[in-house]
This record gives sequence, structure tokens and C-alpha cells, in this order.
Amino acid sequence: MLINELAKRTGITAHTIRFYEKSGLIKGKRDENIKSNNYFHYDEETVEKLELIVDAKAIGYTINEISELIDAWYSNKFSKVEKLAFLDEKLISLDQKIKDLKEMKNLISQYKKDVLDGKC
Repeated sequence: MLINELAKRTGITAHTIRFYEKSGLIKGKRDENIKSNNYFHYDEETVEKLELIVDAKAIGYTINEISELIDAWYSNKFSKVEKLAFLDEKLISLDQKIKDLKEMKNLISQYKKDVLDGKC
């Protein structure tokens, strides 16, 4: 399928798909039988990878982390234990972010209380 169909199927803009391609997250292939254009063609694996990218971004993975994630899932270079360790690292990172955000929230709440009490 061409990029426009891929965009329709995934709900991701062609511009974003090209960005992911330039970032090395996905790869289109030229149809060797067609010599009249330089269009890239995409397969079902690309659809799966784009779905993984969207999900990974939604839970806070960076582009570099997503690249590692795709390598882990699609290259079979990573064992089950390594895949689990990769996911555990993100869970630890998210737990720390949650802790930091709660501390920030408590601090802001205290500032708000100080303002209401006329302390500042």
C-alpha cells in the first residue's frame, strides 16, 4: 500500500509517517516492478509497527526508546527476559515521574493554601 492508504488505515498523517521513516522506525520498500515512480510501498508489518509506535508514545516512550522497543520486538535479538527488563525500566521511570508529579502537586497545593491564608 502507498503512504496515503497507510495514513488512512492508521489515522497517522503522511507527514508523521515520513518522520517515523526518517527516524528509522519504519521502512517502506520500492516496488521493483514499477520503474515509472519512486513511491514507497508499505506492508502489514508497517501497520503493526505504527500501531506499536502510537501506543508507545501514548505511554511516554521517546523516539529513541521506541526504536529500541521495535528492535526488541521485531528483530528477535532480545530474549523474553530482556524484553521484560526493557518494560520494567519504563515502569520504574514512570513510577518516579508519578512521585515527582505528586510532590509538585503537594507543593502547589501548599502555595495555594498560603495565598488563601494571607501568608504571601
